[in-house]
Amino acid sequence: MATLLNLQNYKEEIQSYIDKYRLEHIDVADFLDKISLGTTPEMGTEELAKFCSEAAAALFTTHSDYAKLAAAILTTFHQSITLESFSEKIKLIKQNTSLLNLEIYELIIQNAPVYDSMIDYSRDFNLSYFSVHSLLRSYMIKINRRPIERPQDVFMRAAIQIHRNDFYRVKQTYDLISMGYFTHATPTLFNSCLKTCQLASCFLISPKEDSLEGIYNTIKDCAIISKYSGGLGLSLHNIRCKGSPLKSTGGYSKGVVPVIKIINETMKYVNLGGIKRQSTIAFYLEPWHMDVFDYLDVRKNSGNEEMRARDIFIAMWINDLFMERVENDEEWSLFDPNEAKGLYDVWGDEFKKLYLKYEKTLSRVVIPAQKLFKAIINSQIETGTPYMVYKDTCNRYSNQQNLGTIRSSNLCAEIIEYSASDEIAVCNLASVCLPAFVKNGVFDFNALREVVKAALVNLNRVIDNNFYPVPETSRSNLKHRPVGIGIQGLADTFSKLRYPFESQQARELNKLIAETMYFAAIESSAELAMQEGPYSSFVGSPLSKGIFHFEMYGAQPSGMWNWEELRAKVLQYGVRNSLFIALMPTAGTSQLFGNSECFEPYTSNIFTRRTVAGEFQVVNTYLMEDLERLGMWNEEMKNIIIEHEGSIQSIPCIPQEIKNLYKTVWEIKMKSVIDLAADRQPFVDQSMSMNIFLAQPTFAQLSSMHFYGWRRKIKTGMYYLRTKPILNPIKFTVNQELVEKTLSSFGNRFDNTDDRKENDDNDSYCEACSC
Repeated sequence: MATLLNLQNYKEEIQSYIDKYRLEHIDVADFLDKISLGTTPEMGTEELAKFCSEAAAALFTTHSDYAKLAAAILTTFHQSITLESFSEKIKLIKQNTSLLNLEIYELIIQNAPVYDSMIDYSRDFNLSYFSVHSLLRSYMIKINRRPIERPQDVFMRAAIQIHRNDFYRVKQTYDLISMGYFTHATPTLFNSCLKTCQLASCFLISPKEDSLEGIYNTIKDCAIISKYSGGLGLSLHNIRCKGSPLKSTGGYSKGVVPVIKIINETMKYVNLGGIKRQSTIAFYLEPWHMDVFDYLDVRKNSGNEEMRARDIFIAMWINDLFMERVENDEEWSLFDPNEAKGLYDVWGDEFKKLYLKYEKTLSRVVIPAQKLFKAIINSQIETGTPYMVYKDTCNRYSNQQNLGTIRSSNLCAEIIEYSASDEIAVCNLASVCLPAFVKNGVFDFNALREVVKAALVNLNRVIDNNFYPVPETSRSNLKHRPVGIGIQGLADTFSKLRYPFESQQARELNKLIAETMYFAAIESSAELAMQEGPYSSFVGSPLSKGIFHFEMYGAQPSGMWNWEELRAKVLQYGVRNSLFIALMPTAGTSQLFGNSECFEPYTSNIFTRRTVAGEFQVVNTYLMEDLERLGMWNEEMKNIIIEHEGSIQSIPCIPQEIKNLYKTVWEIKMKSVIDLAADRQPFVDQSMSMNIFLAQPTFAQLSSMHFYGWRRKIKTGMYYLRTKPILNPIKFTVNQELVEKTLSSFGNRFDNTDDRKENDDNDSYCEACSC
């Protein structure tokens, strides 16, 4: 049992943490003085532990050792007030709540010695201060608002939920998660072993029919799924437009915006119910729909409030014909879907044929295609949306194309799955933590392969053991069995390997990671199919014909893996899953494991992280360690980076090699971000939540980027548009005299003249797209 901090022993205990974890860069006397000044005689053990951990966390920017000390203090205290064994905690939860699934509870109690022996609570100390805070706040089961579990218990619950009494797999899953190799999605960690063990992340819905009954049945489905923390993607293509006649009443339709508003209010109402993970929804609309201009305005801050809904997100489901007409400055026709039957249910040449037919035979509104394209971009600049997702690319390069036309993506625009009036597609997600595979300066592709294979098996058990909110979700998920394995920490991986984000080495590694993951997932799925059979709708799919996703793209594999041997296995046994790879945002789980988000560059090298304990400045640890090695990291250097808003590019004393490694997303050409996405897309059989970052976007920049991404055949051309205010309203106060003194003290230790000139030459790129 850990010793509780108190006013008599805290100095000795803190010194013991420093010694135990070899925190050599902590000024012990100074830190203990700070603690002494803040303590009061009334402080209890909990208040003292929190105060000491917060004081250490506040010094994180001095050295990363302070963050480790903060985590050690917080974790030690939490372990001291929680029960020692996993099974004892489960019993306590059962005695005091009605949360647990009784069948799984009985399983845990019957096998308590086995499960208890698997857990290594020392791994709690591998987590960062902010990771532990996040777990305490959101993931752990609470009794009377107090967390009962430890971090390892959260991971063990997920492993048991997925594998039950398959003890080998339970141990494997627990070890891989707790050692930071991969993680399941947040809903899986939240809801494992609970009565309503809804483990999936997102759901894709097509309206049941364009009628009052159909619309309200769809809204009911949205509400029920939201109740169980599911994010939603809903296509609106078949909902008739404003002013369309209603034969049953003689009235006229109000169009898609009132439907959006009703769902917006429904989601807000459901979210008041105390659910852990607030649900929201993204709507998808094709550009030929007559309500498209009202739709694009729905999230704007100005205009008619009756036509606004700002708690939802919007996306465009864009066909190639529209992009071609924008490119050629041609006319574009808008239709009422009640008249232009079936347009939403065809793609490619079939869509073009039907669209041209309707242009000749139906009433329509004719506009310049560029007028609509400008309206899309204006909405993006003002609100960050709509997402840009390319309908024909999504359908043309899909292993589900034998099922029918895919009608939308999901809330985060990385899931590309078939949905219909009687099938609601489901996203079953996990992500691999890429920095864990860097060993001694080398990326371990074999280890990545094995972890992806394990994750694929897990996601199949998630499909089998999930709670399905409505029947249409289980019908779809059990029939097609799609999964989405993503990544987190790509920027960290580049930093550990010393690869600048825009370098050729980064591009090569990026492709090899994607290829390895796709190969491993199919390999594992084929091995499952040998035992359990292929998924129900396998026949007729590209994979059933031996066609891999990258072959549809015409891309060549690296030669690292034996694709012909795998093809033979797929043709003989099939695969257990229809889809495999999807690169999701990972906002929550990246924080748990201390990784950069998904595949994005760093947004800043210094930022503020908010917790229930307050606000803390956080520095990019890799940058801080590099500057420490050079003898350049101190309080003044931190202030200089704050003065430069998290950038180091204009700090003259920092070597160009370091500057190249730690460019922020605002300093990386968006063409490089799009190229990385396009390079890996052939091995990503679903899609990617790719944000576009432009400090002050213009129409020319966004137009150029959208066309570049479309031509490079990426499925999601843009998730959110991220921008920066022209003037930063909040500036940390820095001591300018110290800044100048520090810069002067470093002098010209590193001559960047040649590098800067080379960098200037490289900046003579097309201004229109910042590429």
